[in-house]
This record gives sequence, structure tokens and C-alpha cells, in this order.
Amino acid sequence: MLKATLDRARQMKLIPKQPIGAIDSTGMESRHASRYYVHRVGYKRFLRYSWPKITAVCEVNTHLFAGCIVTRGPSNDSPQFIPVIKQAGEAIRFSAVLADAAYDGEPNHRYCRQEQHIIQTMIPLNRRRGRKWPKEPYRRQMKIQFDKELYKQRSQIESAFSRHKRLIGSALRGRTEASQKRECLYRVLTHNLMILRCA
Repeated sequence: MLKATLDRARQMKLIPKQPIGAIDSTGMESRHASRYYVHRVGYKRFLRYSWPKITAVCEVNTHLFAGCIVTRGPSNDSPQFIPVIKQAGEAIRFSAVLADAAYDGEPNHRYCRQEQHIIQTMIPLNRRRGRKWPKEPYRRQMKIQFDKELYKQRSQIESAFSRHKRLIGSALRGRTEASQKRECLYRVLTHNLMILRCA
């Protein structure tokens, strides 16, 4: 579904010749809870519930989503990196991919470089891993050649999520996990269609 919107954006010449992708995740609200309810059950208890989690890749110039994976949170971000990049690669060939330290890992760099032929992968080293200079070749190369100006564009995925929630809302209507997943995917498609309509 997203591929059709990216093809249309390409026809409209919205996609640059060397597109840059940014990846991140965001949680969606699955419960319409009042402040009184949260206060009554206790905030920590309320946070125990899981929620739908969208991991997406957006093209930084247009805020169009090129890939989207829906899972449940709270959970580690990194396992969704390769699946969502693989999905996005069917719609658009990125010249660079930007992500935060939650996605740090040699397999993520290797997949982008070797399988998707992406020239640059900017993912800051996760300090919790303990090493200042990594042994792995792609992580070490990224550390040496880290482009701070390019990495500033990673914030565009956060802007895209903010734009999405502002225009479409952050609360889902679905009650089952399956219906919430479908709703998230349709919302992402709607996001792209709204951008194309306004272009």
C-alpha cells in the first residue's frame, strides 16, 4: 500500500534523487482513560498495560512513510530495524539511513550496506554496550566518519510522528490487537495520502 503512494510521490517529483530515510518508533494510545481513572488505579499500574507500537521509516524531505511495522510496547526497538528497512527498500532506494542509539548493532549496519546497498548508516553508539571504539567494521567506520550535520535530519521522523498524531490523533478505536494493528497500518497510509493531496 505504501509503495503506491511513494510511486505517486516520485511521479510528482517530491522524492529527491538521493533520498534519506529516518527510522524510529512511537506508541499509540489504546485506552481512553480520564485523569481520574489514572489517579484511582495508580499511574504505575496504568503503565503496565501494553500498547500498539509503530516502527516506521520516513523520507526526511516529505515526511512520507516508506515502511511500517506494528508490534506491542514496551519492547526493545532494535529487532524491528531490519524488517522495516526491508519493507521500505521495496518502495524507495535510500542513500542514507538515520536512527538513534536504540538501533545500534553491527547486523543493522551490515544489512543496510550489503543487502540494501545504502551508502551511509548513521546510528550513534549505545553507551550501555561499554566500548568507546567498537571492534565491528561498520560500527567503527561509522564512528570515524560520523556526519553530525547529516544526523540532524533524524529529527524529521519525530516531526513526522508529531504531524501524524496532530492531524489524525494518537488514540486508536480498535479494541483487539488485530484491529489495532490494521488501524495503525491504515492510519499510516492515510498520512501519506494526506501529504500527497496537499502537495
